[in-house]
Amino acid sequence: MGAPVISQPSRHGRLRLTRRGRVVLVVFFLVLVAGLAVALAPSSRAADPPGPAPTAVVLPGDTLWSVAERHRPGRRPFRVIDEIRRLNGIDGYTIHAGQRLTLPRER
Repeated sequence: MGAPVISQPSRHGRLRLTRRGRVVLVVFFLVLVAGLAVALAPSSRAADPPGPAPTAVVLPGDTLWSVAERHRPGRRPFRVIDEIRRLNGIDGYTIHAGQRLTLPRER
């Protein structure tokens, strides 16, 4: 009987992963990232009670542009105008003094 053979550790000291090991590791990190994304994502406002829609009364000399700028400053007027037209069923761009307009909700 000879002496027992003892394998020597690799000289490089690196961990070698099989293809299956790499797949498991990638899946683990993807699940970890997805879990963090869910945990850190802001909660939705969909559960908030809607309440009454905001409205505005058209003043003499008002245009859709002036209404959009006055009531939703900081937002792109063209988008606000499109939303006002859609919410109120306005085909053109003409509004009249005294008309009550439903406004898009603030985001």
